[in-house]
Amino acid sequence: MREHRLEVADVFHAHQQEFLERWGHVVSRQQRKVLGAIGRCRTAALGSHLERCDSCSYEYVAFDSCRDRHCPKCQSTARDRWLQKQASSLLPVPYSHVVFTLPKQLAALALRNQRLIYALLFRAVSETLMEIAADRHRLGARIGILAVLHTWNQRLQHHPHLHCLVPAGGLAPDQSRWIACRPRYFLPAPVLSCMFRGKMLAFLKHAYDNHQLHFPGTLAAFSKPGPFHAMLSTLRHQKWVVYAKAPFGGPEYVLKYLARYTHRVALANGRLLDLNHGQVRFKWRDSTDNNRIKIMSLDAVEFIRRFLLHVLPCGFVKIRHFGLLANRNRRQALALCRRHLKAVAPQGTDLVTPQQQSAINRCCPKCKRGTLHVVVRFTTLVPATDDSHLAEINSS
Repeated sequence: MREHRLEVADVFHAHQQEFLERWGHVVSRQQRKVLGAIGRCRTAALGSHLERCDSCSYEYVAFDSCRDRHCPKCQSTARDRWLQKQASSLLPVPYSHVVFTLPKQLAALALRNQRLIYALLFRAVSETLMEIAADRHRLGARIGILAVLHTWNQRLQHHPHLHCLVPAGGLAPDQSRWIACRPRYFLPAPVLSCMFRGKMLAFLKHAYDNHQLHFPGTLAAFSKPGPFHAMLSTLRHQKWVVYAKAPFGGPEYVLKYLARYTHRVALANGRLLDLNHGQVRFKWRDSTDNNRIKIMSLDAVEFIRRFLLHVLPCGFVKIRHFGLLANRNRRQALALCRRHLKAVAPQGTDLVTPQQQSAINRCCPKCKRGTLHVVVRFTTLVPATDDSHLAEINSS
């Protein structure tokens, strides 16, 4: 029997009721849904299913997964399938990683206007990158952008920012050639920061003038024009954080790099250490101290509160494509780019690891040749024969 390692779900099970008693009056419907889904994931509450190999008749009973995008246990296979699909969109050029961060003064406003402000963040970032890249004094090209929204820092605090992966070059305005950026240099971070700041503040002012922003609770004072415009004025004179990494890698490296960011949740189960006397201890990386790994201890109710801060609105798309990678013209744009680069499209199966491909294909763990298929679904738990989580049934 394998030793059970602490999971986010265990913290939810032990302290959910205490959390709801303290914070239930402000918990949204979507947060309640996520709280319940993670707590029930791969337990008897969701039922179970029987999988059978189509080659050796190996059979396996497993609990059903919640498949919620915020669940730490349900992202691995979803990520691998997504990566396999994205592999065909990669170009044989270096890529640059650019991160745009909202100032902390806007974090509370963003938290209470998530759908609007996160959408404005995507718009401000994409327009900033494409406009500066199109400037003939910079790159003079039309670029492609893959942007991923993260709303947390290592301590689970609210910290909205966008990770952007951008091919280090683009198509000329007349589409006659591929224009590569200078070696080890993509676009100037200070220039990106200034334009990003200007666009985001302009979008916020427009949203305020059109009564699209909400100011509940402690934000009520900003509902008046004076305090709101004073806040914007203060932010206009601050330096906004934009990080631009020098171009790196090829398609294989870029795909591995993407895996770190696309389907990540606020806190992975692997970072949890223990839960004792209502205190949760977990590892975190301190970027202000040479990225040293440190230990943080949080009250379990506070841990749940922080985790649920990062539940996105229902249906909100957190991975978006722009420019050459925009869904409406991606196929034609990439074909033209490859023609200029004299390259062919990679196959998704060539870039994912054998382990990832095996998980995607549901390969049989016994014979390694067949594929597992769900043959029976159970609404109640099938008794386990070798531990409390899983059971094997040997067919005759």
